[in-house]
Amino acid sequence: MPRTRIKICGFTRAQDVLAAVHAGADAAGFVFYPPSPRNVSFAQAAELVALLPPFVTAVGLFVQPQVDFVAEVLRHVPLQLLQFHGDETDAECAALCVPHGLPWIKAVRMRHGVDLLESSASHPGSRGLLVDAFVEGFGGGGETFDWSLIPDGFSRPLVLSGGLDAENVAGAVRRIRPWAVDVSSGVEAAKGIKDAAKIAAFIAGVRDADG
Repeated sequence: MPRTRIKICGFTRAQDVLAAVHAGADAAGFVFYPPSPRNVSFAQAAELVALLPPFVTAVGLFVQPQVDFVAEVLRHVPLQLLQFHGDETDAECAALCVPHGLPWIKAVRMRHGVDLLESSASHPGSRGLLVDAFVEGFGGGGETFDWSLIPDGFSRPLVLSGGLDAENVAGAVRRIRPWAVDVSSGVEAAKGIKDAAKIAAFIAGVRDADG
C-alpha cells in the first residue's frame, strides 16, 4: 500500500507550521475565507508559506471565491494547490485555476443523500476529492460522517477529512485506505492555534496504520 499523505490545515502561526513540517506533514493548508476563525491575510499567508521546505505542498482553501480574489491571493502567496469547499462547478474551478497553471481538489460535504460517484463525475478536472462532514459553515467543524457513504472501490484519489484526530485516524486509515488525510480542529488547542504534541500524535497514528 502507498504511504498515506498528511495535510494539516488552518495554520495561522509560524511555530505551528514548523511543528507540522518537523513531524512529517506532506501539505499545509491556509484558509482564505474571511468568516473562518482560521482565515489568514495575504501577508500572513506569504510569511507562513515561506517556511515550507521543498516537497511540502502549500494549499489554499477557498469557498465560492471570485476570480479577482483568487488572482489577488496568488499575486501575494505562492500556493501550489487550491481546495474548493463551496458549490463550485468543475468549470468554475477551472476558471479559477487554469489561468495560473494550478491544480485543484474539490471538497464534498458528506451526508445521507450525497452521491460521491455523482460528485466525482461532475468534477472531472479535480485531482481528487476531499470528503468532509456536512456542518453549518465550512471546514474545521470537528465532526465525523458515516464512512459507509464512501462507495467501495472508489477509484480516484480520496482525501479523508472530518473529525479526525490522534485517537481515530489509525482506524480511519485502515478502514478507508484514503490517498491522504486532512485535519484541522483535531490537532488544535483553540481555533487556528495548533498543538505540536497533537500534530505529532496524529502523524504517528497515520504511520502506524500504514504499517
